[in-house]
Amino acid sequence: MKTSHALLLALATASFAACARTPDAGHATQMRTELHKRFGAADIDVDGRLTRDEARGKMPWVYRNFDAIDSARAGSVTIQQIEAYAMTQQRGTRQR
Repeated sequence: MKTSHALLLALATASFAACARTPDAGHATQMRTELHKRFGAADIDVDGRLTRDEARGKMPWVYRNFDAIDSARAGSVTIQQIEAYAMTQQRGTRQR
């Protein structure tokens, strides 16, 4: 499913730092590159931030989790915020 793939992509990309120490670091790098590519395609005004509307079509996982990622309620999110949120989600999944 496209949505599941987007979630897995975001989670895998966000764990890049942790994965960089594993034998599968090449895969993590590819996933991070893909996330940055998708972010760039969604960032219509090229300001380094995604609004909810920008995320809607190109990054559905970000769109669905926008309020949680935008914890400061700024109305937009950065790639770093997306990666950080995905990492916390992945850690929570691993702990269960």
